[in-house]
Amino acid sequence: MPKLWVLTPTISETRLSSFGTMQKAGWLSGVHFLPDALRTAIVAIHQLPQTPETLWLRLLGRGSVQSQAIIELQELPLDYPYQKATLELVYNLRENLRVNQQLEADDRELIMRLEPLYQRDREQAKEEGRQEGRQEGKQKGEQDLILRLLNRRIGEIDASLIERIKDLSIEQLENLGEALLDFYSVADLEAWLN
Repeated sequence: MPKLWVLTPTISETRLSSFGTMQKAGWLSGVHFLPDALRTAIVAIHQLPQTPETLWLRLLGRGSVQSQAIIELQELPLDYPYQKATLELVYNLRENLRVNQQLEADDRELIMRLEPLYQRDREQAKEEGRQEGRQEGKQKGEQDLILRLLNRRIGEIDASLIERIKDLSIEQLENLGEALLDFYSVADLEAWLN
């Protein structure tokens, strides 16, 4: 396995042969290995197949390779795992490029073309966070209510039972809320939980 991976948007066959590279069976086209003692591989981004697995690398390409990769990224569903992973890598690249004040035109164009995806992904993440917060708030409220009702109905409950109650889903908490009306002792609660 190579220790050094050289990524290049394009490279000519003449240049590759001057390094003495070779293709290895079982590897994607576009991955060229230098002699084994060098433990180095060159990834020619423009030669990579158009698959979701190579998408993040092809975004680092130039010209039509990069444009095609951006189109593919935009077409992926919002919840597609490759889109999330690729966007995270691109955001890191974007931040690294922003630190460099002398951006090349290609880098500025890449940032501008990916900005709408960045904004869309961030908005989706905010909305998911809000929904998760509402869900957690509802569950916490249900837990608090059930614990207060249980304390009033059957007295003080030990910590292990409280933890088991806190692990219940909202639906289970609602079911417990109905069932606790028939409880007369902690044994009834334990039986219900079991």
